[in-house]
Amino acid sequence: MLPTLNGRIQTRVLGLGIIGFFVAMLITPILPTGDLGIGQAYRVTLSVLLTVVLVGVLWELLYHFLMQFRWEKDWPTLFGLLTMINEGILVWLLVRYTTIVVPEHLRPSLTAFLIQFIVTWLVFWIIVNGPMRLVFHRWRFSGGRFL
Repeated sequence: MLPTLNGRIQTRVLGLGIIGFFVAMLITPILPTGDLGIGQAYRVTLSVLLTVVLVGVLWELLYHFLMQFRWEKDWPTLFGLLTMINEGILVWLLVRYTTIVVPEHLRPSLTAFLIQFIVTWLVFWIIVNGPMRLVFHRWRFSGGRFL
């Protein structure tokens, strides 16, 4: 069964919300955040995570539109991993050049952003494409929906 648009959105929100939160909790203390206090560092990483979730929902709508031109109406698994590149670029532009995500004085360095984004995305992708399919074996047959 292919994940439906609703299922992919639910998987992204719940997966990044839970997995991303735990990853952020673990890596924030070791990120190169400069002179930010630990509370401010957590504020930045969780704000970036929330941005990734919200922007990701919008990306899912675009991906769904583009998938309609494919015969199978789905992406190969590797494409799911490579979407990290375009999503990361957009989130970085939002973080760096707007005050929508974080105030100007709390903007993370490119190194801190890349570490958080890449680690979070890889852990999310590995869990969704591996252990989650074993634990939630009915998830596939529900089109990727949880609710």
